[in-house]
Amino acid sequence: MARSKKAKTAAQISLDPPSEKARRGPKPNFPPGEVSLRAGNYRGFLANIWDRLWPKLSEAQTEDDVVSAFRQAFVGECDFIPSRAPLILKVKNERLFPKRRTTQINFIADSLAGLGVVTARRSRDICAEERARAKRAHQILRCEYYIECSCGYSGPSHDHACRWCRTTIPDTLLPATGIDFM
Repeated sequence: MARSKKAKTAAQISLDPPSEKARRGPKPNFPPGEVSLRAGNYRGFLANIWDRLWPKLSEAQTEDDVVSAFRQAFVGECDFIPSRAPLILKVKNERLFPKRRTTQINFIADSLAGLGVVTARRSRDICAEERARAKRAHQILRCEYYIECSCGYSGPSHDHACRWCRTTIPDTLLPATGIDFM
């Protein structure tokens, strides 16, 4: 028996066809999570050498000054030398460059995490968005326990109390984590 043309075309159409239109706007060059992780690594690295680096870096006027400041602060080869020198100099001379030590470290680390593929400002924005996303992701909203109450109820508690008689769970039975679950 011959197959009908309708059945043949229906078999070729997938249930979830790919979107024909590409998303609007500029395409990301690399994942934002990568920028955020790189910024975290740079923060740790800069925090370790900042006391030796900042006196020379604050006086730097050219890319060669930046390279020599990093070479004096860090013995050995690092990711910053010399490829990031123009970007470091540009970030250091920004009008909004902070005054305090930790904010300077964070500002430079977040600005350099984009590797110059995105602007320093966009790199800082990506890092801030990723930190905000990580803060709000996967939060425990309510913690419940399985209880056996003297009223005869046995099952999950509701707001740390018996579902039938509303007797609360004593603090001695709750774990001593220092976290308030209520």
